[in-house]
Amino acid sequence: MRNLPALLGCVVIAGTTALLAQDAVKTDPAHYKTISENAAVRIVRVSYAPNDKSPMHSHPDSAVVILRGGQMQFGAPDGTKTETTNADNSGLYLPAGSHANHNVGKTAIDAILIEFKTPKPGTVVLPTTRPGMTMTTLAEGPRAVIYKVVDDGKFAEPAGTKHDYDQVVIALEPGQMSLSLDGKPAKTTWARGDVQWIPRGMPHESKNTTGKPTTFAIVAVR
Repeated sequence: MRNLPALLGCVVIAGTTALLAQDAVKTDPAHYKTISENAAVRIVRVSYAPNDKSPMHSHPDSAVVILRGGQMQFGAPDGTKTETTNADNSGLYLPAGSHANHNVGKTAIDAILIEFKTPKPGTVVLPTTRPGMTMTTLAEGPRAVIYKVVDDGKFAEPAGTKHDYDQVVIALEPGQMSLSLDGKPAKTTWARGDVQWIPRGMPHESKNTTGKPTTFAIVAVR
């Protein structure tokens, strides 16, 4: 079975105009809804009920955090079809491409899609370890690395902490984690699937307020 990144790598779209012409959010708003957007990324919630189908659409280079997995069939512009099965709490890095989707499984599929908007990847060296965290790489590509992160229950970053890379933080389970960006009121309660964008250079403060380990996905963008 060919995997999804390999499939999409075979159907790369040439040129920004072609991609915009089949923008997933505009072409298929029933399954793709924008959560937030800035100059660097667009963050999109993806939801497919069993047997749902989408028309042909395109994405730029993207990272995907799969909250609830299943079996999806992808149809390429040349008519070929490939099926892939992905687990809950997994990740994929996808090159720019075009496809039509069909949820051929018996369960709903939910994911967070991060589409990269910059002309080319950055050059920042991303961390492989961070204090107070156990980090597992779920997927990696030229623009970003997707980590599954379990904090040790004592994780904390003092006020004014900055990183030289962007972060998309996604809760993989309900929990209590205080996160304040640039002195603004903190987000303290997280539901599974909640998303927070932390730009590079943004001063922030975070702390696990329960003393119990909590699991997140972090998409670190070069």
